[in-house]
Amino acid sequence: MNKPRESVPVNKPVNERLSVNSRANQLKMYVRDNGFSTNYCFLVDMSLPSGWKRFFVYDLVKNSIVLSGLVSHGNCNQNSLVEAKFSNIPSTGCSSVGKYKVGVAYHGGYGKSYKLHGLEYTNSNAFKRAVVLHGFGCVPDEEIYPATICNTQGCAGVSFNFMNKISQIIDQSKKPILLWIYK
Repeated sequence: MNKPRESVPVNKPVNERLSVNSRANQLKMYVRDNGFSTNYCFLVDMSLPSGWKRFFVYDLVKNSIVLSGLVSHGNCNQNSLVEAKFSNIPSTGCSSVGKYKVGVAYHGGYGKSYKLHGLEYTNSNAFKRAVVLHGFGCVPDEEIYPATICNTQGCAGVSFNFMNKISQIIDQSKKPILLWIYK
């Protein structure tokens, strides 16, 4: 098992909520002005270890986290990458930071998945790179920290149970959901 690093927040729940609330507040005008759902947004805090829940469904009306789950990061073409690294270059296998529009659903090798459209220079190649939001069998439902979870080729992979929950939010929304991956 991996030992906790000193850079990891000591009081995770408090730091996590403060960070997520701060980011969500930054998004309120952005989602309204750009035609996104003003009810929910998705926030992924890649500064947290992968063994902790770091994918947050935020209710923009109630100003609160309503769901959270584990999410994988890209392996940057390595066997296993403990800490997330980022790139927007095709074929790197890395995750990309930035805001995304959650696009249309499709059924692929991981079941129901959603195409992601990068909205910033840091993730503008996401669609071309086939970086998507999908369920991933090796992602557990519960936190396993200090252990880490599996990696993807740059996609946001979540447990299938969590995917079912967020799919309902995405599919019921009349406007696209904004996903923001940050560190």
